[in-house]
Amino acid sequence: MRFDVIVIGAGAAGMMCAAQAARRDRRVLLIDHVEQIGERIRISGGGRCNFTNRNIGAENFLSQNPHFCRSALARYSQRDFIALVERYRIPYHEREHGQLFCDNSAQDIIAMLKAECDDEGGMQWMFPCAVQGIERITSDDGLRFTVATDHGAFRCRSLVIATGGLAVPKLGASPFGYKVAEQFGLHIVPPKPALVPLALAPETLTPLKPLAGVAFDAATHCDGVQFRENVLITHRGLSGPAILQISSYWQMQDYNEIPSGKKRPVTIDLLPGTDAAAWLEGHRNSKALLSNLLAERLPRRFAHEWCALFGWEKPLNELSNRDLNAAAHALNGWTLMPSGTLGYAKAEVTLGGVDTHELSSKTMEAKAAPGLYFIGEVVDVTGWLGGYNFQWAWSSGWVAGQFV
Repeated sequence: MRFDVIVIGAGAAGMMCAAQAARRDRRVLLIDHVEQIGERIRISGGGRCNFTNRNIGAENFLSQNPHFCRSALARYSQRDFIALVERYRIPYHEREHGQLFCDNSAQDIIAMLKAECDDEGGMQWMFPCAVQGIERITSDDGLRFTVATDHGAFRCRSLVIATGGLAVPKLGASPFGYKVAEQFGLHIVPPKPALVPLALAPETLTPLKPLAGVAFDAATHCDGVQFRENVLITHRGLSGPAILQISSYWQMQDYNEIPSGKKRPVTIDLLPGTDAAAWLEGHRNSKALLSNLLAERLPRRFAHEWCALFGWEKPLNELSNRDLNAAAHALNGWTLMPSGTLGYAKAEVTLGGVDTHELSSKTMEAKAAPGLYFIGEVVDVTGWLGGYNFQWAWSSGWVAGQFV
């Protein structure tokens, strides 16, 4: 069976690309190995799908080639996807930091993408369908690839890999896309879990165990980047939006060939926007315990356990200048060195992937393999938490759909 385009991976990027290609009168086959397509969409945002963000720019993405994503994001922006959502009359709402969520269910986005595909002629679905091999061919009619599957062999002129990364393996994540890239000689930036909780070594974690379950507003820092959102202490380490955000930057240090023992730690500002030294000096003569004073700004249990951790359990007017200076420094810069992450099972996305230096930013086509395209999470472009990674899927899928 012959097609103009075969898209492998019926997730966010794959469905967007297939719909765009079909709109251009291409005969399209969309393949996936799972029984239910769009599962990553379905579970996202607590089931309401944080489908994009109002405030998106290249600075919100990590890559070894940080300018690569600019072209796709400019040609199909968050405004374009919002217009599509509105055309389907899907109700949505905005939360903090410009995040947009469905009012009802993530199923609205899945249904919209399916409708976009099915509204165009020449579109065929095949799932569950396992791909067994891909072969480059030469054909008089312009066909370039044979895709062998457990449903038979199919030929196409353009082949799009939209198989995602390694995050959330319980939903079928696999290294398939990376293997295809390597088969055709493309370099892979080693994948790592991103937007992921951080683990702490036993000697660091044990004193913090009484704080497990406590969440608080804070600012996290690493490598000159800052995020202010909630931090959550867990029985294994650190989580919460501010930690998930900074985890990607902590992981990025590995690409700079920094030995694991030399990686920079994560710093947590417990009083963001406040000069802790000046604040404590204003209470220098108070008879209140430091923990009780902190409880005015932080959860009480956290304030008491945190002060006990450092031995600051006297009234403020009995603390030495050395202790006050140390407390001020820790309040604005509590430093913790993660021992690692909680892995792909807990990660939102994958850092790394197909090296973008190998791809055209205009078309998403592999420079060394004409007709082969990579889109979405399989590519070395990783967004912040808050709808950015979905927008990359929409943008990269749309762009490839204009050229396949």
